[in-house]
Amino acid sequence: MPVSKKQNTGSSKSGQTTLEKLRETGTTIVADTGDFEMISQYKPQDSTTNPTLILKASEKEAYTELVDSVIEKYVTAKKIKTESDVTPEVCEAIFDRILVAFGEQILKIVPGRVSTEVDAKYSFDKEGSINKAKEIIKLYEDDGISKERVLIKLSSTWEGIQAAKVLEKEYGIHVNCTLLFSFPQAVAAAEAGVSLISPFVGRIMDWYKNTYNKTYTAEDDPGVHSVRRIYNYYKKHGYKTIVMGASFRTVDELKALGGIDFLTISLKLLDELNNSTEDVTRSLDPETAKKEGEDKTSFINDESKFRFELNEDAMTTEKLAEGIRNFAKDAQTLHGIIKDKIISKHINK
Repeated sequence: MPVSKKQNTGSSKSGQTTLEKLRETGTTIVADTGDFEMISQYKPQDSTTNPTLILKASEKEAYTELVDSVIEKYVTAKKIKTESDVTPEVCEAIFDRILVAFGEQILKIVPGRVSTEVDAKYSFDKEGSINKAKEIIKLYEDDGISKERVLIKLSSTWEGIQAAKVLEKEYGIHVNCTLLFSFPQAVAAAEAGVSLISPFVGRIMDWYKNTYNKTYTAEDDPGVHSVRRIYNYYKKHGYKTIVMGASFRTVDELKALGGIDFLTISLKLLDELNNSTEDVTRSLDPETAKKEGEDKTSFINDESKFRFELNEDAMTTEKLAEGIRNFAKDAQTLHGIIKDKIISKHINK
């Protein structure tokens, strides 16, 4: 189904950037980065991070001092003096504090919220996800930051969505369901009452491109169509969950979703949008969505149905597993960096 063409609802002014025109469609712009020094120029409302983004940022010289200070503070407080003291649990605790430290710096720049991700190794552990989310929120609150300014990112597995349901309803902790590639994941997340979902666009397109050896335009991009389907369903049935398109490869994909609730965008694509004056048409709006959305279905109370639907979808099965593996790997890489820094700077100094 081609992306519909509608008039831009904003009053485009001469000289406006494409980024400004995208905002005028009613879409909130979110920065997808851990590189907080680069965020302010784009004036995003929120920012999202993940272990991969934090790892990339932490390797930059500009952020070495921040990482080192978090490590030093923890090592001093816990009196870590020998290599045997540097356990996996110590590295994980410092890893969490680094995530929060980056989040706190980001919140000094953006007026809204930051998304901080629970280690992907908890993707199939409901209770582990809940406990880790609570630990992260406590770290923010101990530093004077309200949980209202934080979104906890959880993988959109069955366990992740069930954990999100508990966090939202019992603890008032807001959740961003990430690594979301399919309609069943989106439906279950909305039924769980999560605050926001991050349906991936580019990774869906990547799979179809590689599987079928085909090049896609924004008009027939399967990732764009997947997100439009979710948006239409949510608006038709009155779900309050925010739809935030994520994982983009091109500016055209972003423009094709003009009017969506939120878009989280990499610094590279933000820069392209900011240096372009191409027009943006609004392709999504709540009233049209109510007409185009599908009939209501349910997954949240039917684990076997949810798992079977995901199993039937090769793209979702493969991309979800791949995403979890890669995020978990990058988290472990950061754990290794933390361990090496402790040993070289605080033990064998």
